[in-house]
Amino acid sequence: MTEPVTSNPQSQFARLWPWLAAALSGVLLTLCFPSCDQGWLCWIALTPLTAAAFTPGGPWRRAALGYVAGLVFFASTFWWLNSLADLYGNPWLLSLPLLLALYLGLYFAFWAWFLGTLLAAFDPARSFDRSIRNLALGALGASAWVAHEWVRERLFGGFGWNPLGVALHHDLAMIQIAEVTGTPGLSWLVAFANLMAVIIVRRIVGELGPHFSRRIRWEFSFTMALIALVFAFGIRRLLHPEAVESFPLRVVAVQPNIPQEDKFDHDAEEHVLAQFEQLTKLAILTEPPPQLVLWPESAMPRGMFSSERNFHFVMDLAKQGDFALLLGSVDFDMDAREDYNTALLLTGRGSGHQSYRKMHLVPFGEYLPLRPLFGRFLGELVPGDFTPGREYTLLHIPEPSTDLGALVCFEDTLGELTRHFALHGAQVLVNITNDGWFGKTPAAEQHLANAILRAVENRRPLIRCGNTGVTAAVLPSGQVENWLPPFQQGFAAREVRVPVHGRTTFYTRYGDWLSDLSIGLTLGALAFTTVRKIRSKAGR
Repeated sequence: MTEPVTSNPQSQFARLWPWLAAALSGVLLTLCFPSCDQGWLCWIALTPLTAAAFTPGGPWRRAALGYVAGLVFFASTFWWLNSLADLYGNPWLLSLPLLLALYLGLYFAFWAWFLGTLLAAFDPARSFDRSIRNLALGALGASAWVAHEWVRERLFGGFGWNPLGVALHHDLAMIQIAEVTGTPGLSWLVAFANLMAVIIVRRIVGELGPHFSRRIRWEFSFTMALIALVFAFGIRRLLHPEAVESFPLRVVAVQPNIPQEDKFDHDAEEHVLAQFEQLTKLAILTEPPPQLVLWPESAMPRGMFSSERNFHFVMDLAKQGDFALLLGSVDFDMDAREDYNTALLLTGRGSGHQSYRKMHLVPFGEYLPLRPLFGRFLGELVPGDFTPGREYTLLHIPEPSTDLGALVCFEDTLGELTRHFALHGAQVLVNITNDGWFGKTPAAEQHLANAILRAVENRRPLIRCGNTGVTAAVLPSGQVENWLPPFQQGFAAREVRVPVHGRTTFYTRYGDWLSDLSIGLTLGALAFTTVRKIRSKAGR
């Protein structure tokens, strides 16, 4: 007679907890960003996944653990993409966050796999008993995190939204180091702290015993000292900012709060134009009069040049006073048969015309990647492709003499692109955007959170004008001055201090140097582990 097989609860938990830990990391990372916006959680968010990746198991298991964490994070933090289903009347778009997560989760899978591979090469016994080895493991793991964020921002058109360092956007002291390292430096520091937290705990647990207090553990002291140094650098920058000669620029930002459905409705066009006319005529009556009036991206249905009616409408308003008018519109190159998403600046009561053509287009929004492959399924949603601009064109206001770096849509989330405007001499950064596509969701708040770091990285003020918000100014310190509540129609008249000669920061000059270094270290570590594995097999 055979006895019934009973499962061991401890063994079941041992098999299950790594998967729960991976999912927990995805949840904690989601809580770091708007709408929850609990950025402090970033210091522990990766510890469950790290602990899971350090457990025994094959490479595919570790990759799967990372994939679970990425799937949870990206599907939950980008849930607002499903609002496009109502806008387009297509229920299949409800699956867009999940489909995006299925792809983006691969980056987390790579990272978890890399951690396990690195640990197997550096410390196969998982003893964590040497400080130098532990610090190297943490530094290389953090470098791999920065490397995969760099790739995510660029591959297939790029979607680098919500990198780990952006979780610190409210922590003014910590983000000041971005003028040296950019956002990748913040991501590296947070990932390193998470890794070292797990490594240090594992070492302490493994060394508990009568000789525990005699061991020197430099990794704890080094990690805390590094965080303290970054914090001290930030405090010093905030308390003793560099003296920069500046002048006031009087700005009016118009936030029309037009539903995206109205922009698609040809019958609503006159109503939309009437709203712009009313808000703009009221705005230019403010005292003292504005020197720069901002309209958001895609301000008018079909663009300024789509009809003679729209063209004369804009020109008539531009003639109302001695101000420069910056607006977003579609621009057509009839000779090349190309369409551009453009920021237009009208000066001299409409007699002067300058334009910047958006360089970084939104994949699956402004163009369809791999159209021969995806065109059959998504061709109706993206019937045509915009052409990316090719030049970092500055827009010039004659009075007061000011060079603007215009950023269209989500270009203000891209550090490498933005810094080129500062490098070319932009004194102030201006973002015109339309987050109305996503309705009353956290999309606009997440957009602002990502944009804050651009002001710190380049030490330039950043002015934002959105259709539905967030219309605000970000000071060079990263402090946000909210001008208008989101999803409210109105205009804001403010004065912005613009540097006469903006300082060129280390990040402005050298860009994502830390990402380049991290990629080199990651590839070097992979080469080292591969060679070591080959030699190990050959020696058997």
